[in-house]
This record gives sequence, structure tokens and C-alpha cells, in this order.
Amino acid sequence: MPTLADTFPEFVKTREPLAPYTHLKIGGPAEFFAQPRTVDELARLLRHCTANQLPVRMLGGGYNLLVRDDPVTGVVVRLHGPSFSFVETAPNGVRCGGGTPMFDLLAHAVKAGLGGLETLVGIRGTVGGSVRCNVGDKNGEIGACVRRVVVLHDDGSEHARGKDQLTFGEHKSDLTEPVILSVEFDLQPQPPAALLKRMRRAWVTRKAAEPLSFQSAVRMFRNPPGQDASRLIDKAGLSRYRVGGAEVSERNANYAVAHPGTTARDILKLLDVVASHVKDFCGVELKRELNVW
Repeated sequence: MPTLADTFPEFVKTREPLAPYTHLKIGGPAEFFAQPRTVDELARLLRHCTANQLPVRMLGGGYNLLVRDDPVTGVVVRLHGPSFSFVETAPNGVRCGGGTPMFDLLAHAVKAGLGGLETLVGIRGTVGGSVRCNVGDKNGEIGACVRRVVVLHDDGSEHARGKDQLTFGEHKSDLTEPVILSVEFDLQPQPPAALLKRMRRAWVTRKAAEPLSFQSAVRMFRNPPGQDASRLIDKAGLSRYRVGGAEVSERNANYAVAHPGTTARDILKLLDVVASHVKDFCGVELKRELNVW
């Protein structure tokens, strides 16, 4: 029986290491790794996987992701290239592909004098993943600017969802479709100089609350309602606590820093220890923000 790589040899590989595609540079290989070049190729891939009951995982920028050390079964799909990572000015806003890096979106909007997204500077990843998770903070969330999202279903069909068909919450949305193909943002004309000034201020604030830029680190837990996860972890006495190569950041205790040689098991063990100690010392149950495959 032909494998997925036999069926789609132009854009599917077998046992492709996933570590290079993630921020932590950790993780085992994918059973199948697909990088479709067009929306049509992606639609055909999804239809085939659905018909053959092959599990599909979408790989975005790999910033909020930990891939286990063992092989990942099924198909890992990475949207890369012009069909998925474009950005263009649209009437009253910007339209971009789901695979577009957040940096490219923000740079384009500010240069075009369109405001609303500039306080998200420093948030890494792709637009699709950022919208699905409704990234942001007290200064604003990306969902507030979303006008329209085009998604792709398991059967390869496209569907557009307008603002009145979307629900955004704190670090979440009701976008459950496998693929976000494109997003339109409703933005307001503002002087580029004012936007750039606001962007720089947001950048300084965000970077001051994160590990050092040269460190590979990921945010571990969601903030409990009305509380701050990093303060709870500090209160439990876990600043700089270490398991193997994984360490609680001294700059922000809600980040796990992956030193050279760190394994996925190290980070998972660190998360378990931190969650257990916070529950014992503070009586609060932390919910994982890090996506684990």
C-alpha cells in the first residue's frame, strides 16, 4: 500500500526531524512532514488524510510548542511559501496569509500607517496561530482587530467567517478548523511615526518581562483569573529551579529556559514539579499554556 510520501512525493517527507522547526530546537521526527506549496495541494492532502484516518497536526512558528523526544505519529503540516505567507494592504486594513510571521504583519501595518496591532510587537509565531490563540495582553488582543477569517475544513473546502461568526476569549477562540488560510484585519489610519513610537514602548515593556533574547525559552502556564503565574511560582520558591537542562527563568518565573542538551522530558518534568509546588504552597492549580505534542 502506498504511503503518504508515495502519494504526494513533491511535498511530503518521511521521518523529518522537527527540532529545527521549533524555537526550543527540541523534539523527535515526524512520521510524515508536509509542506504543500498551494492551497489546492493542501486541500488534497487534507482530503486524503481524512479519508485514510491519518491524524494531522499544523505546525506554525513553533514558538509555543514542545515536541516530545519520541517520533510524532501522523502528518505534521507546515504552511510555508507565497500561498500562505503573504501580506497586503486591503480596504480599511490588512489581509495576510495564516502562515505569515507576526513580525511581517506588524511591520507592514505600521509602514502603511494602519494602527491597532502595534502593541503586539515582540509576540512571535504566525498570524494563523496567533489569531487562533488570541494573543495579546492588557494593552490589546489580536482578536479585537479581526474582521474576517478564511478557514479550510477536513474535506478541503474553504469557508469564510466574519466578525459576527467569531468568538474570542482570553488566549482562546472558537476557531477549531484545521487550517486558517487568511485573515483580514480592520485597522485605523494613524501617522506612522506615532505608531512606531507606540510599538517601541510596547517592545521595551514586553522584553523586560521575558528571558534574555539569546535564551531558548517558552511560557509555561496561563495566568489564573486575577493572579499572575510568575508571582505564584516565585512565591513557591522555584526561581532558577532546574531539572536536567531545563530551568525556571530568573527574569520571569513563568518561563522555562532550555539550556544546551535539554530534552523534552526535562521540560515536562519541570512543568510537573512547578505545578505541584504551586498547588501545595499557594493552593492554586496552574493550567499549561505550552502546547505539547
